[in-house]
Amino acid sequence: MVKRARQLLGSAAIALALGFNIPYAVLASLYDYPAILRRPAAEALDRFAALGSSVILAWHGFALAALALVPLAIALAITPARLRTSPAVAIGAAMSGALAGLAQAIGLWRWVFVVPALARSHADPATPFAMRQADETAFALLNAYGGVAIGEHIGQLLTALFVGLVATLQWREDARRTAWLGFATALIMALGAHEGLALALGADGSLFSAFTIAAFAGLTAWLIATGAGLIKGRTAP
Repeated sequence: MVKRARQLLGSAAIALALGFNIPYAVLASLYDYPAILRRPAAEALDRFAALGSSVILAWHGFALAALALVPLAIALAITPARLRTSPAVAIGAAMSGALAGLAQAIGLWRWVFVVPALARSHADPATPFAMRQADETAFALLNAYGGVAIGEHIGQLLTALFVGLVATLQWREDARRTAWLGFATALIMALGAHEGLALALGADGSLFSAFTIAAFAGLTAWLIATGAGLIKGRTAP
């Protein structure tokens, strides 16, 4: 029974690692994501409107992948053994991972439930010039708060905390290689989360953006390594 549960959890971790990269790749191909986020609002809105339902569904899939981290984080972090030996770390990992998934899903769902209306209004030839300017301003503010502040900054910091805490548990359970990968991923992701702060201070955020891209590649590798360890029985059930 425990072996079966461990294998299912390991498979879920690997599935999420691969799954969140699918909508990311689709958006990179369709919408030039993430570079489109740093382009003028008018260009981003008009391109979004031209793509129609395909880009909305891709963003919805991305948000669902982020939300899937909520139950997975709890399952990866908490076991009866960990609650006996490292309760604070296990509970902290579960809480930070669940909140990370929720924060990133909230940030991503702006593209599903708010941006489409702005994009349609902006692309409509009958829309007055002043209204199109208002659409651009609303889009920029929405990205700054829902995207940068909630999704990228808070979401990434919480994800980094989750990975770092689970890696601490893995280290204590002698899964040292996976733990080192987790520690490196957490550090790089925490650095990448400060791109928005750098831009707010008027600095160049390109280095932080590179950290973020590297961090999510590390997250993919860490989830796969964690899942493989569970399937093979090398880490805690």
